[in-house]
Amino acid sequence: MAETSIPVRTCVGCRKRAPVTDLLRVVARDGALVPDPRRRLPGRGASLHPTPECLHAAERRRAFPRALRLPGGGGSPVEAGPLREHVLGAPVALPGSGSRAGDHPRTTTAPTQTDPHPAGPHVESRTSSDEQAVKSPR
Repeated sequence: MAETSIPVRTCVGCRKRAPVTDLLRVVARDGALVPDPRRRLPGRGASLHPTPECLHAAERRRAFPRALRLPGGGGSPVEAGPLREHVLGAPVALPGSGSRAGDHPRTTTAPTQTDPHPAGPHVESRTSSDEQAVKSPR
C-alpha cells in the first residue's frame, strides 16, 4: 500500500522546515494578515509556526510582505492584528513593534464582564485567568 507524503513548508519566522500539519497558513486580505487554519482561503499563503516566538521573528524580519509578494516588497508594514489575536489568544500591542501610542485602535486589557455568567451564579468568571494570560513578561 502506498503511503501519502505530507507536504513540507518553511516557517517564515524561524526558517525551519516542517510538515504543513504543524504550520499555520497566513494570507493577506484587505491589507491585513489573516490566519487560515483550514487552509482554504484563496491566494498566496505563508506558513508560520503558531507560536509567539515565530510570529515576533517574522514581524521583526518583515517576512510577511516578501513571502506573500505584496506590493512594496518587504518595506511596507502590513496589519497583523487578526493574526496576533489567533496566535497570542488576545488583542495585544507588541512592545517594539513600531506602533506608537494611539496608532493601534485595539486595547491591551480584557473587557470587563458586566452581566453575570449566562450559566448562573455558580459558575466562576474566567476574567482573572484571562488577564494573567494576556500579561506577559515581555
